[in-house]
Amino acid sequence: MSQRILTRRQMIGAAAPAVLAASQRPPERRPRIAAIASIYHKFAHAQHICDRFLIGYGWNGTHHKPAIDLVSLWVDQVKPNDLSRARAKEFPVMKIYPTIAEALTLGTGKLAVDGLLLIGEHGDYPDNEKGQKLYPRYEFFREIVKVFESAGRGVPLFNDKHLSWKWEWAREMYDTSRRIGFPFMAGSSLPVTWRTPAIDMPHGARVEDALCVFGGWIDGGDIHAFETLQCMTERRKGGESGVRSVRAYRGENFWKALAEGAWSRELMEAAMCRSHQLKPSREGFNNDFPSLDAMKRMSKDPYAYVVEHTDGLRSAIVALGGIVGDFCFAARIGGRREPLSTQMYLPMPPAQTTLANFFSPQVNNVERMFLTGKPSYPVERTLLTTGLTAAGVESLYQREKPILTPHLETVNYAAPKESTFWRT
Repeated sequence: MSQRILTRRQMIGAAAPAVLAASQRPPERRPRIAAIASIYHKFAHAQHICDRFLIGYGWNGTHHKPAIDLVSLWVDQVKPNDLSRARAKEFPVMKIYPTIAEALTLGTGKLAVDGLLLIGEHGDYPDNEKGQKLYPRYEFFREIVKVFESAGRGVPLFNDKHLSWKWEWAREMYDTSRRIGFPFMAGSSLPVTWRTPAIDMPHGARVEDALCVFGGWIDGGDIHAFETLQCMTERRKGGESGVRSVRAYRGENFWKALAEGAWSRELMEAAMCRSHQLKPSREGFNNDFPSLDAMKRMSKDPYAYVVEHTDGLRSAIVALGGIVGDFCFAARIGGRREPLSTQMYLPMPPAQTTLANFFSPQVNNVERMFLTGKPSYPVERTLLTTGLTAAGVESLYQREKPILTPHLETVNYAAPKESTFWRT
């Protein structure tokens, strides 16, 4: 059989039509996202998150710039310290729109973005009688959903921190995402920040008891503590099965409940020993461990929420303001002699506020959802922690009455085997 050998000129000529066709194809468009924010000033969550999409962030030894364009922004409250207008001037790709609907449609009247950031944290909003800040995340979400329903489809949406201060609204947000069918992710940065030590709950472990020790901050800090707790306990054998009740203890009742074993003192002390901000209890020492009497003297307004899960797990968040300032976890695992413990690491001040590098892994996970259409971790976690926070605050408001939570018994899910916290 003869074989035809092409000359170099013939090869170039044969390839020319294919090269021409490839050059005439439109370039693949980068995903476009919009941000809906309560406020955009220095150190606000919107600044930390949106700036990372505009400017990039340090990631695994490089300055990573997301393969995504933040093209539209709506801000509810524009104060004298606003940064959004300056950012729009510096980054012309991002335009500021007067309404949520226009931010989603880019002024065209039709859904025109591929993903959404809903950042309803910080700003001048009222508190209710229970001490909850009435951030309008639900109200923003409803405006977003109107555009989705008009388009007959949704796009991936990330909601910063808890879904809402009100359980019924949080549940509606979750149910709406399932009804329309758009990827939905939410929550705190605590589950994805560094850990010291860099460990996770073994997937499928028999967790018997668990808690998070933190510095306190009713509602706004509670959600961080519950997210710390839940991202670990959800990995237990059988996954998350739901919650039967939540009870708060505060002040003198806190110390009485500790003495009676409402939560484990051993685990509380194991978690405290992971703290980088454990306050010395005596003059001249910087690494002592406070006695119980010293704890009572140092922590002026301690409180705890104790959670009864449907599978028998007992968990708790323990607020020890004046003693610790970070978020530390400990658990008792079947078959293991010593408690498993770690700290969800937030850099020490001032870096904690100014750099806030714990937002980088959060943004990285959100970026991946926008690019793949798949949430990095289950939104059911934050649905549950939203409900736990609301129930804990309610128990405090009702003078530490146990709150039965049949609405949380149905929030059950399996955690992914792969961990999502930042190791490098």
